[in-house]
Amino acid sequence: MGNNQESPYSNSASNRIMKTTKGAIFDEKYRVVSVESQSLTIQGIRSGKVLTIVNPDPDTPLSSAEYPPGKLIALSDPSASPFN
Repeated sequence: MGNNQESPYSNSASNRIMKTTKGAIFDEKYRVVSVESQSLTIQGIRSGKVLTIVNPDPDTPLSSAEYPPGKLIALSDPSASPFN
């Protein structure tokens, strides 16, 4: 591989997915599938994709009172919020 040709893997499916869906998870509504103290499982209404969100704060457990199964939620991009 002494030449400067592009790698055959540089345009792989995962790279295309990352480019096209960078903010897509924030453009969808999700239905709560299940909740545990340290994780929340949700499913996209349009895409059907299942995501598991891990609670970063073990001192503040998630609850089914806050996230009852079937509840619709939206995700927000933390990088888009202003810094304090």
